[in-house]
Amino acid sequence: MARPPQDPARQLERAHRILDAAAELILRWGYDKTTIDDIARQAGVAKGTIYLHWKTRDALFVALLRRERVATLDEVRQADPRTVRELVRALSAGLLRRPLMRAVLLDDSEVLGRLTRVKLDRPISADGFDRFFGELREHGAIRPELSLGEDIVILSSVIYGFLMIAHHTPPDYRLPDDRLAELLADTAHRALDPGRPVDGEHAAAVARATQDYAELASVLAQRKLDDSLKGA
Repeated sequence: MARPPQDPARQLERAHRILDAAAELILRWGYDKTTIDDIARQAGVAKGTIYLHWKTRDALFVALLRRERVATLDEVRQADPRTVRELVRALSAGLLRRPLMRAVLLDDSEVLGRLTRVKLDRPISADGFDRFFGELREHGAIRPELSLGEDIVILSSVIYGFLMIAHHTPPDYRLPDDRLAELLADTAHRALDPGRPVDGEHAAAVARATQDYAELASVLAQRKLDDSLKGA
């Protein structure tokens, strides 16, 4: 006799409970030492139940990291950024609050182990990036002499550098996450700033472009998470 179909809402709730357990364990032990058995015990489900959601351990952890990415980008969108400085501040604050996202960005093998060899979604979405920066340049919001590649190198270097140095700063000199996010955003702004004010219609266009980019990044991240939860 066939088993009756399960309530999709209950399946999704169970999937998130499993991901919650996986997040706790990977941060405690690292990916390589965290087994499906460990996750099942932590989540209070049978081992076979996990395989109803994801066929492999890697697939489960990809779903977990996609969920973290969605949470980060949702916060960026909700912050309603209207300038590059505001966008970078919201993003960096979200990354600093989420150790798994920092681990992905920095390829932290201590946390991610061999999962660093899997193609993971980066916290900073490249989708729509060229259009976004093209609009910023069109409205005089970033240095006109820089190419898109140079824009990306500068922005990535600032974000990676600040997040990496936070792990190596002597304890007496470590800054609160909010202050670190402010300094990161200010540095990115200074590196890309054209040196003249943007106002009027141009400022309004920059605000719309920034909001649109934040919305697009959030929507696309949610779609990828949904793909990872289809079996849930």
